[in-house]
Amino acid sequence: MAVDELEVLASEVLQDFEGGELERHEIHARVRQILEQMRVFGVALPEDLVQLEKNLADEFEAENKES
Repeated sequence: MAVDELEVLASEVLQDFEGGELERHEIHARVRQILEQMRVFGVALPEDLVQLEKNLADEFEAENKES
């Protein structure tokens, strides 16, 4: 996958998140995949995606501790 395609995917996943079109778990999985692919290509990671992934991971961890 080309770097340009990754940037488009990142933009789309942020739009899906903001629009509430996908479930949080699905968003988290997609964000993690995009970030991993960006790391492989050596692309600078978008801070908003990094923060979104961290926030979702923290939420899921807190939910698991409550269970």
